[in-house]
Amino acid sequence: MKVIIDTNVLVSAILRDNLPERVIMWIVMQPVIEWIATAEIIQEYREVLQRKKFNLPNNIIQRWLELLENEIVLVFPQLTLDFPRDRKDAKFLTCAIASQADIFITGDRDFEEARPLIKTQIMSITQFKLLMEF
Repeated sequence: MKVIIDTNVLVSAILRDNLPERVIMWIVMQPVIEWIATAEIIQEYREVLQRKKFNLPNNIIQRWLELLENEIVLVFPQLTLDFPRDRKDAKFLTCAIASQADIFITGDRDFEEARPLIKTQIMSITQFKLLMEF
């Protein structure tokens, strides 16, 4: 199974330490699940983790950067997609198409409009947990 994780889910995992973190850690422990991303998505993850407004200690940033480096399967899309609803989020849809991802986990309702564009299931962190029954 291939899963894409939106940046807002990653931030929630780091800041809130609750369900989002448990789900991400569960995903990386499952040998049959691949966390998929593009270089552009990873760059966004890195930039967001280092934002001053989050005031994250360096050891927390490093822990998560190492997790990203060790666990993400990188894909290299050969296509571009226009997502007028939120152009900066088109990279996640492009990743979904290029990788043929099964699930995209997000807390962003803008992606509701993307359902007709991709075959990937778009769901919340809670929906994913219920689907996986853990």
